Amino acid sequence: MALFSEGVSPTKLATAVAAGFAIMWATFLASMLRMHSWILDGHGKPIVTDFIEVWVAGRTTLRGAAASAYDPKLHHAAQVAAAGHEFHGHLWWHYPPIVLFLAAALGLMPYLPAFLIWVAGTLGCYLVTIAAIARTRMAALLACAMPAVFLNAVAGQNGCFTGALIGAILMNLETRPILAGAFLGLLTYKPQFGILFPLVLAATGRWRAFASAGAVAALAILLPWIAFGGETIRAFLHFLPRASDSLLVHGDAGWNKLQTIYGFARWLGWDNLPASVLQGAVSISSAIAVVWLWRRDVSFALKAAALATAVLCATPYLYMYDLPILVVALAFLYRERAFDGFELAAIGFANLCILAFTFGVLVIPIGTFAVATVGALIVRRAAVSGLQPLPGHMALEPA
Repeated sequence: MALFSEGVSPTKLATAVAAGFAIMWATFLASMLRMHSWILDGHGKPIVTDFIEVWVAGRTTLRGAAASAYDPKLHHAAQVAAAGHEFHGHLWWHYPPIVLFLAAALGLMPYLPAFLIWVAGTLGCYLVTIAAIARTRMAALLACAMPAVFLNAVAGQNGCFTGALIGAILMNLETRPILAGAFLGLLTYKPQFGILFPLVLAATGRWRAFASAGAVAALAILLPWIAFGGETIRAFLHFLPRASDSLLVHGDAGWNKLQTIYGFARWLGWDNLPASVLQGAVSISSAIAVVWLWRRDVSFALKAAALATAVLCATPYLYMYDLPILVVALAFLYRERAFDGFELAAIGFANLCILAFTFGVLVIPIGTFAVATVGALIVRRAAVSGLQPLPGHMALEPA
């Protein structure tokens, strides 16, 4: 209490803590790189993290064998050759063929620069998007403090890229619907995060964004077909049921890593059917709630925050590295108004959940609590907003 009485506000304290964490993550990464425990080992070989699957898929695509990325045995053998040693575990290529263009571009480079360019490029896009949404550059610093951003850097994952895409969709939806739709079409690279957007676009009559998204999504199918042939498309479609069965039915990656209601239920010992029913109930409830809110007379920022959070609730397939998307929701909440003390404490709790997972204190589906916490903040704000229906002439986007 003495700290606040001397003029240090909760906001300034939160900013100082965030700056400390951002510096700590950067220091950790530099130290890990120097000690050969990040990106490359002491022999100059790639350390086995998620990024190796991207780089290897790019290399095999450049050699004219794009379809082999969807053959787990061939893909694993190529990863083993790149790492220089055998390893256990699944690092499958789950992405649609359009992502092979990006993988091939990264595969043109040696592993170290490819890894660093990927991490720095996606992080840069993410931070620019967050700062633009919140309308303050300080938001970029706060985003850097999030443990999930650190996890993305360590593994070379794509959570920051996904967050940047979702942020760009929502940021442009009101003023540049065609551009927003184009970003939504690109989100088909991870379609589990796009399932609620068509519902919202249809419910609010945003047909220009809808059409733009459809056109880009169609191109995302056509271009790989032209470049890599129908064999790659068929290999992808043949692989999808196997990947779904492995990850969502048998939990080969570990139920403790699946940060959803479904994953939490399976971690508790529930069978697939009741866990799926529970997830279905949450998904349907999220869809109904977010469409209902988007047809209320509340700020666009609150609607955007709700949709960015709801997409995390609606999917059964979510990992901790995907949670930079939560910062998109928080940036829109800040855009509406600055956080109060209660909200800052709740945001701190959500980050503590992710932090506990990051350092192995609680390696359980604790990310569900982080998502639920941000969802509760949105409900809290919505409750004081009146929630009146939009006037008839404003219920749909003008043609």
